[in-house]
Amino acid sequence: MITFNLPKGAARFIVLQRIELINPFLIKLRKLFGRYIFSNFITKYFLNSNSIAKKYHDVMLKEFSTIERFIKNDDKSFLSIGGGIGGLELIINQNFKDNDYYFIERNYVSKKVRYGWGGMDNEEAYNDLNLQKTFLKINEMNENQINIFDYDNENLPEKKFDVIISLLSLDYHYDFYIYFEYLKKVSKENTKIIFDTIRAEHFKKIFKNVEIIRSDTNTVHKSKRIICSQFLS
Repeated sequence: MITFNLPKGAARFIVLQRIELINPFLIKLRKLFGRYIFSNFITKYFLNSNSIAKKYHDVMLKEFSTIERFIKNDDKSFLSIGGGIGGLELIINQNFKDNDYYFIERNYVSKKVRYGWGGMDNEEAYNDLNLQKTFLKINEMNENQINIFDYDNENLPEKKFDVIISLLSLDYHYDFYIYFEYLKKVSKENTKIIFDTIRAEHFKKIFKNVEIIRSDTNTVHKSKRIICSQFLS
């Protein structure tokens, strides 16, 4: 597969989740009309779905390349926190079969679109959970592998996970401590937790094992992707 199949409307959510996928013309429109008009009007009517699908697939392949070596064949249970529509999990599923995927997402589009670390609040959202499930299914993830939880309306999954992934979400858009106690509850001794942060050194106080696996020096936030395991307390 060299691209994703997108259900109608999915390109909009992908662009809101991954603003870097828009072309220079749309960037100009966003600057000209502002984020509200961009997210609520322009993204509904002025996107090339085929182009977005290909770009999104390429970006997810690159994201996968940063974590691939840490995923093993006996990792069967994956938790995704704020992973958007689920492109990375589809790539993982293509390479590692017979896994179960659990997604914690929010089911609306924020009126005010913000990017970057936002402190303790976790109010932004750019997703449609029904559309997410359709997207996963038409891209060859079996329905019995898919478990989607609405952060606002459902109990979060309470089981032990092998891998927990939250790229450009946990501790990037909102504070890690929102999920601190929950992550301790659903982690085993060897659970791998992968996320992006602007304060990598801080997590050496929380985990026994912390490794920086990617540094992003081309953005304002200068974030680092880290893999952690074994809570210290």
